[in-house]
Amino acid sequence: MTHAATDLPHRPSASGWLARAEAWLDARGKFAWIAAMVLGFVLFWPAGLALLAYMIWSKRLGTSCRGRAEQAHVGATGNSAFDAYKAETLRRLEEEQHAFESFLERLRAARDKAEFDQFMEERARKAAEARPDDA
Repeated sequence: MTHAATDLPHRPSASGWLARAEAWLDARGKFAWIAAMVLGFVLFWPAGLALLAYMIWSKRLGTSCRGRAEQAHVGATGNSAFDAYKAETLRRLEEEQHAFESFLERLRAARDKAEFDQFMEERARKAAEARPDDA
């Protein structure tokens, strides 16, 4: 039993060459993407702008070490002691990252509160100076 879809000849789609170009640039890294964007701006500025928008949307510019590690093969090594150590270390690092992010959030909140309190004090002082004393 054959399917009609398998009998049709393969036609390359427009997204086929785009996917190949994307894979080719990904294999060469962030600087290949930047070079392609600059070349796009030089040749035809809307193409460069579109490439820049795509790079920002797909987070191609902000690939961090953590992003690269997630893309790499992170499966089991076969050594159960090392795998347990790695899992525990990753868990501990995630806890530390969460604790640090919550610390930064508290720090930002405290700074915002201090700035707001200072603004309200200045506003009250200016209002008191502008009011004539009716005493």
